[in-house]
Amino acid sequence: MPAAAGSLKKTPLNGLFREMGARLVDFSGWEMPVQFSSVLEEHQAVRSAAGLFDVSHMGEIQVVGRSALPLVQRLTCNDASRLGIGQAQYSALTTERGTFVDDVLVYRRAETRFLLVVNAGNADKDFAWIAGRAERDVEVTNDSSRYAQLALQGPRAEAILRACASIDPGAIRYYHFVEGDVRGARAIVSRTGYTGEDGFEIYLPPDRAPDLFKELLRAGRGAGLLPCGLGARDTLRLEARMLLYGNDIDETTTVLEAGLQGIVRLDKGDFVGREALAREKGAGVSRSLVGFELLERGIARHGHAIREKDREVGQVTSGTFSPTLRKSIGLAYVPSRLAAAGSRLSVGIRDREVEAAVVPTPFYKRPR
Repeated sequence: MPAAAGSLKKTPLNGLFREMGARLVDFSGWEMPVQFSSVLEEHQAVRSAAGLFDVSHMGEIQVVGRSALPLVQRLTCNDASRLGIGQAQYSALTTERGTFVDDVLVYRRAETRFLLVVNAGNADKDFAWIAGRAERDVEVTNDSSRYAQLALQGPRAEAILRACASIDPGAIRYYHFVEGDVRGARAIVSRTGYTGEDGFEIYLPPDRAPDLFKELLRAGRGAGLLPCGLGARDTLRLEARMLLYGNDIDETTTVLEAGLQGIVRLDKGDFVGREALAREKGAGVSRSLVGFELLERGIARHGHAIREKDREVGQVTSGTFSPTLRKSIGLAYVPSRLAAAGSRLSVGIRDREVEAAVVPTPFYKRPR
């Protein structure tokens, strides 16, 4: 049951969004904008120009101390020792079964200081998971309340940010970050993204976020920048096969089943879940997360049954109509024998079976 409106958490931009007339919804216990104009218009703005998102609901956990790196290494499946200062990495907190506690971004701010950015609904759980496994010479703090986070995404994001920051965004390489001044606020500016486009994330003190949001909108007005909500964020990330915790991955799905072999570093030494993932890699996964497109009219949604002939073999984890590709797409876990491109399936949508085919992912790659 959705939380009552009065009990929802609010980001520092909530008042501004009410003034702007955004449509607000409950997302993981937060009152967040789902759209400002229309999902289609906002989606297209990010693909062709730029979009500005409030993602201040995300969690930030600091890991500091002499054993900070060993702790991060033990709890995540990627190799954090490869990170230089000022570099970020996509990774996962894993269970003993090799499944997801959460997927995370790991930022190395100093030799003994890391920032882990976690999903909104998991911040408290993740903090308890990490802090409960820390040695005495590591300090783990849930610093989520100290940060607001804005995401500026799209091919014109760099030019727009340059107009508002003393740092040079062009000097930030992909999956790197700098710490510097953005309109008088001390900020972390990273170049990652959750849309499939070039873009930046700006972490800054909460009280400075509304003014920066307005300043970025002013700077990008002539470039086609639009404020964007979670609706467009979802269609954009699905086109780029960026996974959503709670839909595509959770504590029942392994990192290898999710197709994220690239973030599993079995050669780095022991970590939580390593033994299970090594066994699974050796034996081969029994099911795989695949992309599919519908061959008939309809839109696949989370929870719809996936069938081979008359037999249910999985469920849709994410699905939408792709504004960029002009076709219905989705993700689903299916037996690995059906994971090859071209495999035929059907999706149960209401009272009918809609034909579908497995296709390569990501569905969309930005032009180089």
